[in-house]
Amino acid sequence: MSDHPVLPGEESVLATVPDEKLYKSNGTIKRKHYERELERLQEELVRLQMWVKEEGLRVVVLFDGRDAAGKGGTIHRITRRTSSRVVKVVALGTPTEREQSQWYFQRYVEHLPAAGEVVLFDRSWYNRATVERVMGFCTDAEYEEFLRSAPEFERMLQRSGIVLLKYWFSISDEEQERRFQKRSQDPKRRWKLSPMDLEARDRWVDYSKAKDAMFEHTDTDDSPWYVVDAEVKKHARLNCITHLLGQIDYEDTMPEPRELPPRESGEDYERPPIDSQRWVPAVYGSNPTDVDA
Repeated sequence: MSDHPVLPGEESVLATVPDEKLYKSNGTIKRKHYERELERLQEELVRLQMWVKEEGLRVVVLFDGRDAAGKGGTIHRITRRTSSRVVKVVALGTPTEREQSQWYFQRYVEHLPAAGEVVLFDRSWYNRATVERVMGFCTDAEYEEFLRSAPEFERMLQRSGIVLLKYWFSISDEEQERRFQKRSQDPKRRWKLSPMDLEARDRWVDYSKAKDAMFEHTDTDDSPWYVVDAEVKKHARLNCITHLLGQIDYEDTMPEPRELPPRESGEDYERPPIDSQRWVPAVYGSNPTDVDA
């Protein structure tokens, strides 16, 4: 791995674009520079993916934080150019009655990676210390047992060879409210505004206290929490991806471009008549009308 695998001086916008041109007057990165930097980091994620696959690494990344903090958007940018066979996303729903009777960590263990896999948890076992604690979905005894068990559980994972990273996405009360209002007004986002979100909206202080208690017990030297400032989504995505890439010692095994040989002519193949196939109606553009389709 090079000295600066994530931020090479000759490629990063941080090195090639002066601050007065990189950021808007409000301090946010300009879209064209954001997209250029994101593409560069996504290319680096592909290199990391290849290394994980070739070396048989097992990587777990937890994404936790308040509702509307931007966890899902960051995960989407991480997986956009990677293979779903290698980089997998786990977003568990409400536990079933059977799962509620199991050892708490059991349903998460089922999704841990095999060799050559990265698993991204969109919310994790820390639901117990936040959502369940605040909403009263667990007993005091279950909550206290979780705080005792979580550090031991994570040490077990790490002793088994799993690389574990934990990210907490942090936003202000005002920014969360702005995003909730945007979700409410936008039909494309309205599905994200669940009854649980509305309940959490009224319990900001309770969530803050729960998060502080969680950090006190589970922010350890061998399994620390990394806090992502998520006030600006674009910055949060770039910062989180950059940090993630810097946590794993990988090498660039990207193959060189291949010279592809000419394709076979296919002269011996005769296609069936064009009207023998059920074409999707061309509401946009037009469907083919000749045999070469």
